[in-house]
Amino acid sequence: MAKHLIYIILTMLLFTLIGNAQDTNYGPGYRNGMQTNPAFSGVAGDGQLSLTYYNFYPGKGFNLNSFFMSYDSYVPVLHGGTGFYLSNDLLGGIIRDLKAGIGYAYHLKVDKDFFINAGLTASVINRGLNRGQIILPDQIDPLGGPILQSAEVLSGLNHTVIDIGVGFLVSVKNISGGISLNHFAEPDISGTRNDEFRLKRKYAIQLLGTFNNDKNEKLTIMPVASFEIQGDHYSGALGSALRYNLISINSVFFADKEMNINLQTGFSLLTGKFVLYYNYKFNLVSTRGQFPFSLLHQAGVMISLNIVDKRKIIKTINFPEL
Repeated sequence: MAKHLIYIILTMLLFTLIGNAQDTNYGPGYRNGMQTNPAFSGVAGDGQLSLTYYNFYPGKGFNLNSFFMSYDSYVPVLHGGTGFYLSNDLLGGIIRDLKAGIGYAYHLKVDKDFFINAGLTASVINRGLNRGQIILPDQIDPLGGPILQSAEVLSGLNHTVIDIGVGFLVSVKNISGGISLNHFAEPDISGTRNDEFRLKRKYAIQLLGTFNNDKNEKLTIMPVASFEIQGDHYSGALGSALRYNLISINSVFFADKEMNINLQTGFSLLTGKFVLYYNYKFNLVSTRGQFPFSLLHQAGVMISLNIVDKRKIIKTINFPEL
């Protein structure tokens, strides 16, 4: 019986999340590339395949998971970068948000060390509801456990919408800054036609730099910062990654409107054309005790599939493994 009560509580939680109409919180999003900012398309130059797994609130049994895959590359004939991404958010085995999109960014070389990228993404979002996993209150017999029939009929949900995102990226020498707008049309992913349930527009700013100690570039420091506003919620992140030879470590602090403070730490390993990375995010300060200590496990791999002859016509950026 306790197990089914947990399902009820989880269901209520999930529908609360829908009502807030916020994105899944991936963090700074540098490994989500064009989904974070369309202008990131092709900035690495070489064709790169990225695979990432997220486990939210580990140890709590909520079964909140997300899978992300993307590929993008610079294409000389297009004078820019292009690619695609797929993501699948699984919320407690009840709700599934499947997203697929394509992106393009035009790379403009203004001067020797001055580049401007302008990007656009077009995507579809499909929300599905597995009603077979939902246990309603009147389906529970205090003595006999769950019953088969409910007086309330809960219809299934399978709703698809179109989504648009735009972004810009400016790179001057070893410093880059981006600004993006996602969910331009505020898509109704719930299918209820209720404005409160629409996915609110997300405005974001990304800043990052790359500083090397010598010409061999054995030691690299990559400071990062980001700020996001979506609806009445806003959050920011500030931190840095330190890379030496084939190993990188990072530490990033997060704060939001509710004055919650979180810390993410992680490491990555470069082996040939592969980059393996892992990050762990935990809560330091939680107002009203709304968050547990463990917030997120993130693990992934990035693979360079093809080498592009850039000939100094683009500004390549090495993102930290965040």
